[in-house]
Amino acid sequence: MKPDITISYCPKCGWLLRAAYMAQELLTTFEEDLGGITLRPAAINGSYQILLDGEVIFDRKREGRFPEIKELKQIVRDRVNPGKSLGHADRKPDDSAPAQP
Repeated sequence: MKPDITISYCPKCGWLLRAAYMAQELLTTFEEDLGGITLRPAAINGSYQILLDGEVIFDRKREGRFPEIKELKQIVRDRVNPGKSLGHADRKPDDSAPAQP
């Protein structure tokens, strides 16, 4: 059975569009790996959590910020399909490039 993601967001904070964007990005990247994504209005003001099969994989309050989409894709990939390439989202800065003045 494929894992499911739930994005719990604070509707009073206006975070539905952010949650929908992240859901769309994850579904596009992991269409073969996920069973689905649920958007759930949170009962707690200021809450924004991302859960994978009920386990919190990102909590805005704990981290003090929202996840970057690249970071979120890496977290999900590491749990649902560790061998999957994320293309440019996997690339690290080129250390051999000359430093900019």
